[in-house]
Amino acid sequence: MGDIKAFLLPPVMEETKEIIVTKRAKGPDGKPVPFVIRAIDQETNNRLIRQAVKKRKENGVIIRDLDDEKYNKLLVQAAVIEPDLKNAELCAHYKTIDPLDVPVRMLSAGEFQSLCKAIRELSGFVGNDLELEEAEEELKN
Repeated sequence: MGDIKAFLLPPVMEETKEIIVTKRAKGPDGKPVPFVIRAIDQETNNRLIRQAVKKRKENGVIIRDLDDEKYNKLLVQAAVIEPDLKNAELCAHYKTIDPLDVPVRMLSAGEFQSLCKAIRELSGFVGNDLELEEAEEELKN
């Protein structure tokens, strides 16, 4: 039987990473300023999915569709620590009262997708399958 203490993991959402999303955001020294993102846990992901689901009735049956655009906006809002996307000055600059719209107005389409990809990778959605396979193989040996 394994040691239960091995499963007393630190909270997922404490794991952070600095990433350069755009070279257009520069500090006083002229260098690109990183975004600070955090991993999201499954409980948060479930909440984001519930918020992004659109319901429609078809032939008397309720069908749920995930609104990918809304989900990505919610994901970014939940995971970006810096800059503070809810900051009133930032919202005013991008002419929106909805913080969900700040990153899509701030970033190019490619930059926004790169940000989403980095959040997904940090949260374990992509990129760690090979690491898990290697760990499983090592365990077998």
